[in-house]
Amino acid sequence: MSPDDRALSGRQPKAVTSALRVLEEVARAGVGVTAKDIVARLSMPSATTYRLLNILVGEGYVVRLPDLSGFALGQKIGILVDAAVVPTVCAAARDVLAELRLSVRFGVHLFYYTNVAVRTADADPEYPPPEDEAFLNQHLYACAVGKLLLAEKSELESVIPRWEPRAVTARTIVGRAEFLAHLDQIRTQGFATQLAELRDGSACVAVPVRSGTGALIGTLALSGHVDHEHLMLRHVPSLREHAERLAPFLA
Repeated sequence: MSPDDRALSGRQPKAVTSALRVLEEVARAGVGVTAKDIVARLSMPSATTYRLLNILVGEGYVVRLPDLSGFALGQKIGILVDAAVVPTVCAAARDVLAELRLSVRFGVHLFYYTNVAVRTADADPEYPPPEDEAFLNQHLYACAVGKLLLAEKSELESVIPRWEPRAVTARTIVGRAEFLAHLDQIRTQGFATQLAELRDGSACVAVPVRSGTGALIGTLALSGHVDHEHLMLRHVPSLREHAERLAPFLA
């Protein structure tokens, strides 16, 4: 073991810097880069490089290719990239949202989806959402926009590794079997609802915004008081129509 290897420890800043250099090299070299390539390009001790690659693979930031020919960026990198990108809404899409807001007396909000999270793209300034983006992502199982994302997944674990939901209100669905049945209902009806499950008194109806290939890219949501649930549901056809008009501007 070289002096550099003995100096390397997960408790030392140098270890973090070295790991980031390895990660950056995997990104720069592209799919299939080998440990030997990284050792050569970074002039880093081979034992250190292998150790850091094993850590990065274990944490999901790097993956080994199935044929063991090299490495590639892992799924967790996608999460970092998604978080760093600020959603933007073009003028044409804002015009569609403005038109819808003039026709209803509820909050109208546009959200984007990443693979595992909800991003606020355009919140209604007159009737803002009852909770911010961070709270929604912490409780995807309790909000309409989150449930729409979860309903898209074949396995709940792809977004929520362990099913341990916390009841935010008395109406929050925390039973796994009941929640899976609820997701089936959302897939069948083509929209999601939140009826006092996230906050007492709050309600939300969310319809999907899909790309030309059918991929879920966003959601158009209506927020209001739970006592007005029946009125909000009447707007589902209009929400769908506007979601279709928004799709070309978001894809």
